[in-house]
Amino acid sequence: MNRRYIFETDRLKLRQFDASDAHWFFQLNNDPEVIKYTGDPPFESIHAAEAFLRKYDQYEKYGYGRWAVVRKDGGEVIGWCGLRYVASMDETDIGFRFFRKFWGMGYATESAAACLDYGFGQLGLHRIIGRAMELNMASIRVLEKIGM
Repeated sequence: MNRRYIFETDRLKLRQFDASDAHWFFQLNNDPEVIKYTGDPPFESIHAAEAFLRKYDQYEKYGYGRWAVVRKDGGEVIGWCGLRYVASMDETDIGFRFFRKFWGMGYATESAAACLDYGFGQLGLHRIIGRAMELNMASIRVLEKIGM
């Protein structure tokens, strides 16, 4: 499948999700350590992950969303990062989630910084917020590193 990348960094390329991402999306969200501070339940099946991805409408509604993060070196999907419009709060937040084997390598900071640049620059957003659970020190540190 020929996928269009939204933007890239030195080590990463970011692209929209599609239903063919269901396998890795399911694996990522079924790791208890990965979702420990998210409040999200694990998917019940790969089919549930695929259904979620098929219904994911942030790109069509708002022109942005969470994006698959792919390593340039090897083309492996390592997680996701991106922006999300929260209609109930009328705000855009930044979020990220990576497979554990890629934690501590600077990918979250690199991709999140690029997402902020894209949001403010290309999309013309005026405000992007970042949230993390109080005990999630790694995510708090990423948010601090990108200036939040």
